[in-house]
Amino acid sequence: MGTPLGDFVRAKRDSIQPESLGLPDHGRRRSPGLRRLDLAARAGISVEYLTRLEQGRDRNPSVAVVNALADALSLTPAERDHLRYLTKITGGECTAHHRPVPPPREVRPTVLRTLRLLEPGIAVVTNRLGDVLARTGGFEAVMDGTGLLDADDGGIPNLTRYVFTDPRARMLFADWDDVADAQAFDLWHAPSVENSEWFTAELAPAAGPELTRRLHRHAVPRRGILRLRHPSGPELRLERETLELEADAQQLVVLLPADEETARAVERLARPRQGRLRAIS
Repeated sequence: MGTPLGDFVRAKRDSIQPESLGLPDHGRRRSPGLRRLDLAARAGISVEYLTRLEQGRDRNPSVAVVNALADALSLTPAERDHLRYLTKITGGECTAHHRPVPPPREVRPTVLRTLRLLEPGIAVVTNRLGDVLARTGGFEAVMDGTGLLDADDGGIPNLTRYVFTDPRARMLFADWDDVADAQAFDLWHAPSVENSEWFTAELAPAAGPELTRRLHRHAVPRRGILRLRHPSGPELRLERETLELEADAQQLVVLLPADEETARAVERLARPRQGRLRAIS
């Protein structure tokens, strides 16, 4: 049985073309990417040890080995952070079975006060699982009619569920693939194994292989301009600033118009809803 660490190393190895690292092309191969032999040589480890890592038979590589693999794979800073994170959770995986429980969803009063200061701007508090925990009236206005804030039986809207199960998401997000990669990637950083299992057990049957494939690909997402095809007509181009609320395992995301046309469209959308801060109870 593999591990998140082994899956990530194997996925990165498969995605690298040997010539991009100045290595000779060995012709047609049964599997794509860099050979284990070549990666092991670049990292200064044995092929046997690399095989054990990828297959999950070794779960506790040293810091030196992790850094050597990062160098050998030419990882970006974000990918290096993810590799270190996966090393931590792989080595600390618990073999005991826990009953999955929902994640904490309370938003601290000071965070809610911060949101009020951001009105009429577009801001939202989420957790790593995608639960929309609190939002400004500006966020509601921009997402009105998209289906994102529609929750069955008064439940909590969830961005990850929306992206993978609601066909309207593919219409809303002009770069849907990038958004889907980001939501799947964030599931790895959910606050606990139990919370992640709880959500994945609920989502996986509905989302199907599209989510599973992205989870195990470990693609560090690109988080550039967010382009929304708004139901009212205009395409909105929004820049994102994310503040990590580490003590709460939550994020405060502020969306800012990237151009004058978007700023004017947002102003028209938000005008009737200014001051309507919403938080879950």
